[in-house]
Amino acid sequence: MTDSSIPQIKAAVYLRISLDREMDGLAIERQREDCMKILEDKGWKLFKEYVDQSKSATNMAKRRPAYDKMVADYGRGLFEAIVCWDLDRLTRQPRQLEDWIDAAESRGLLLVTANGEADLTTDGGRLFARVKSAVARSEVERKGARQHRAHVQRAAMGKPPHGVRPLGYDLKSNVIPEEAEAVRAIYESFCAGASLRAIAAGLSGREGDSIPNVPRMMNQRRKLALERNERRRAEGKAERPVPDEADWNTASVLGILRNPRYAGYSTYTPTEKLKEGNRRKTWHAQIMRDEHNEPVEGTWEPIVSTDLWWAVQEKLNDPARVTNRKGTDRKHLGAGIFLCGVCGKPVRSHGKAYRCEGHIMRSRAQIDAFVVEALKTRLSGKDLATLLRFEDTPEAKEIAGKLEAARARIRQAENDYDEGIIESTDLKRVRDKKRAEIEELEKQRLRLVGNASLDPILTADDPAGAFDSSDLARRRSIIEALCTVTLFPHPRGIKAFDGSDVKIKWKSE
Repeated sequence: MTDSSIPQIKAAVYLRISLDREMDGLAIERQREDCMKILEDKGWKLFKEYVDQSKSATNMAKRRPAYDKMVADYGRGLFEAIVCWDLDRLTRQPRQLEDWIDAAESRGLLLVTANGEADLTTDGGRLFARVKSAVARSEVERKGARQHRAHVQRAAMGKPPHGVRPLGYDLKSNVIPEEAEAVRAIYESFCAGASLRAIAAGLSGREGDSIPNVPRMMNQRRKLALERNERRRAEGKAERPVPDEADWNTASVLGILRNPRYAGYSTYTPTEKLKEGNRRKTWHAQIMRDEHNEPVEGTWEPIVSTDLWWAVQEKLNDPARVTNRKGTDRKHLGAGIFLCGVCGKPVRSHGKAYRCEGHIMRSRAQIDAFVVEALKTRLSGKDLATLLRFEDTPEAKEIAGKLEAARARIRQAENDYDEGIIESTDLKRVRDKKRAEIEELEKQRLRLVGNASLDPILTADDPAGAFDSSDLARRRSIIEALCTVTLFPHPRGIKAFDGSDVKIKWKSE
């Protein structure tokens, strides 16, 4: 029985579980029952209950809202004791434990756990708490090392990573045909010039600002939640909340475009790279490399070609995209593409015209119609099927040969170093030189395949019709790939437009 003449101690109850897959609260409830019994036995008064459900205490970078609130409330003097189920429920961080030890020594904090009182005011109690915290921390680190090694081994074998399935693949990394088509459309549209915003609009089915060749798809977060509930129903478990239908955002589109898995590359992202939190900086680190620094191929079926994937990375890495905050969409066919016949600079849109200040001012509608008809005529030519197939060209073969020679030279130098034939400084010199060559050759190769997304038009049964029904971004890419359009001043005194002052030079000629 509690002596009413003695002020009743106010205690905070802290409850935590690292991962509650079911989120049914049963694990938290078990902790609560044990902690409330401690309060009853000691005659303490419950000040407040602090609950962090499915919150890890291992990583200090991850927030525990209830824990942070409890720390702040103790700092304000709102309670004198803490009750928790076990010391490692309160913290797994030695630094945080030292803060509570300081509180016990300076302010008399009482800390009680379900497996016995941890008296932080005595040297024996502090020793016990520190040893227990150090052991818990060591177990976490050993577990992390084992998991890291398993993930690296799995990636090195080309096996798909565990976790949330990406768009286009099921949980076993089998291709889902309708989703794979959407992924290919995303890659091809972006490579053809569409912006992330326009692709997101297409996936969301928004009218007016989307692009027609990107299909409407349910938001991936909602789809995964629905699939999860379907599995839970089959297992006889209760369903979980499903997020409302929402538009796709540009970050999701960027994640798809950056994912090496779509090109068939095995992936593993080191923890230190994940901390950077920037897809522009970490995408290349996701690709698993073998002993020759070559990408490891996964055991699953690629959805896009490696050439198309690398072409997309080149466009995403363009510094102009990083600094451009106004968007990359063009509203008119020839803006920034058609050239001024006087100075040779690209023309700009100006009202209903194309303009190069001080040189030309031409009707945009007339110019666009003329160029489109010329392109349709050119796309009807019999020689079009091989126009942009760079894989078999002498230039492409030459680049491929140089790349293999450079990589072979690096491997030879590494073997020479292992045999003791050359020194480490010699190996570094060869590596640095050949890797610089490889980087430049890869850029040249990407410039050859940068129009890989145009193949659906160029190889269509009716290329002219496919061009005519394409979105603006794809039309612009076709124009840039096939020709140079130059606009000259319209002759004075002549009103009719006959196209004689618009010069189209075909790049294949």
